[in-house]
Amino acid sequence: MEATTVPSKFHEILRTEEELEAVLGKPNRRVIAKVIDRLDDICCAFIARSPFVLVASSDAAGRIDVSPKGDPPGFVHILDDKTIAIPERPGNRRADTFRNVLQRPKVGLIFIVPGKGETLRVSGTARIVRDTWLRSLMTVGDRVPDLALVVTVEEIFMHCTKCMVRSRIWQPDTWNPAGLASLAEAGVVHAHLDLPVADLQASVEDDIHTRLY
Repeated sequence: MEATTVPSKFHEILRTEEELEAVLGKPNRRVIAKVIDRLDDICCAFIARSPFVLVASSDAAGRIDVSPKGDPPGFVHILDDKTIAIPERPGNRRADTFRNVLQRPKVGLIFIVPGKGETLRVSGTARIVRDTWLRSLMTVGDRVPDLALVVTVEEIFMHCTKCMVRSRIWQPDTWNPAGLASLAEAGVVHAHLDLPVADLQASVEDDIHTRLY
């Protein structure tokens, strides 16, 4: 990787909202007014069509985690106009989001619908729930999730398309994953494993086939 030469110190650091607004300006009334505190039909339709959500959380020390969650569209259940539930499928058992929620229950979500420029942003308070009736709603095949993350919505709004337009993320001609490390390759390097990449890759693929749900 080619190193970038940077100054040893930064001299223009913004420290107040006034300084920030002097550069960016203030949001107009429409941007402020679009934030609502409960799920309406527009929000519900978006969530029902979304197969992918990013969940941001933090621990008591302020360390941030963003965890991706994905399943067929509709996997996030709308329980009422203030409450949604996200199933926890089998993973690597780090449980970063859940550990964080035990310390600080505030979370932020971004729902994505493939091919759509807008995203849906949600913030609220989360709980870790094991009620059988709820987990049964999230059954896939004969596999019932062990946990659900239940979020009480506090703020929700639609985010504009600019980031998707700039990134061209939904345009296949821009996709270029060739040459990037696989999970197995990164795992061997980052964890300093004395293990052939092929062996770890076989374990990853077996996990996908046997523990998807």
